[in-house]
Amino acid sequence: MRILVAPDKFAGTLTAVEAADAIAEGWTRTAPDDDVVTVPMADGGPGFVDVLHSCLGGDLLAVTVHGPLGTEVPATFLLAGDTAYIESAQACGLALLPHGPDGRDPEPGAAERASTFGVGELVRHAIEAGARRIVVGLGGSGTNDAGAGMLAALGATAHPSDALTGGPRGLATLTALDLEPARARARGVELIAASDVDNPLLGLRGATNVFGAQKGIVSDDAKLAADGALARFSDLADRPLADEKGSGAAGGLGYALLLLGGRREEGFATVAEAVDLADLVAGVDLVVTGEGKLDWQSMSGKVVSGVAALAGPALRPCIVMAGAVQVGNRELRANGIEAAYSMVDMVGTSESFAYPRRSLAAVAERVAKTWSR
Repeated sequence: MRILVAPDKFAGTLTAVEAADAIAEGWTRTAPDDDVVTVPMADGGPGFVDVLHSCLGGDLLAVTVHGPLGTEVPATFLLAGDTAYIESAQACGLALLPHGPDGRDPEPGAAERASTFGVGELVRHAIEAGARRIVVGLGGSGTNDAGAGMLAALGATAHPSDALTGGPRGLATLTALDLEPARARARGVELIAASDVDNPLLGLRGATNVFGAQKGIVSDDAKLAADGALARFSDLADRPLADEKGSGAAGGLGYALLLLGGRREEGFATVAEAVDLADLVAGVDLVVTGEGKLDWQSMSGKVVSGVAALAGPALRPCIVMAGAVQVGNRELRANGIEAAYSMVDMVGTSESFAYPRRSLAAVAERVAKTWSR
């Protein structure tokens, strides 16, 4: 029996690569004769580069860039042929912001001065390395600057001179903007924003109002000020593009890539195409996917729903292993998922968080008893 294991990361506990390996390990304990193929997946957020490297090979190039608040941070990008894959979270991720006393929530005010400058440095390094196509994974960002910092790193200028690198607070002071130097730097390079988010830049469904709170932009006044700063920037850059799907992804980083002539693709679809996932699904008897928390968001544009959507037309059953399952059987079946198994329910909460790899392997070992021939 051939099994395809294609999970997302289990946020905060396991990378997608680790999760895939744990499922394969547990499964083969029960069914050692099964042919288990692991294909870790991602939708553009943290783990994007590692997942693609594990499937595509290529060269991982290490560089140093500026983090969201200006300190230097290590980052890598993947060069496979003439295509570079960049994970924006490595340069402007939520994990790089200072956090409050609880260790979970970002320090209030940090995102309002955070910049995507380091993402622009990654793009610049990729161009200098010879990339003619650059795919930027968007997700897990701690910034809300409409990608202004990225544009500055690529040569865009403004008045005052530091307006583009000071987050939304800096954009609030913006009076003049010249994007041509950045566009010239990226000319001849195909740019793709890989994201599962289709929100516009501004308004009630925009970057600030939908995603600002998780970055520490919580109060109504703070949201109003940040959204106004992004509106000021878009008025000087290209207001119609702010209404495009995905322009609000990663705090508006999607908008900046559109300003450079890029286009948006769904993050999952980008990875699935790169690894030929549809062909892999067609060649197996069972598809296994998973993530940390299976909830209503999992059913829209995420890895789990994407994998299930490929399994259905291929007439292959799809099951899910997750840290926690918060959807019912009716929702699962409606989305092409035969069954879902929860680590928390099967091995306990404390065990799942203390020993996630061991716990996931134990779940896979038990599930294989039902699904393996």
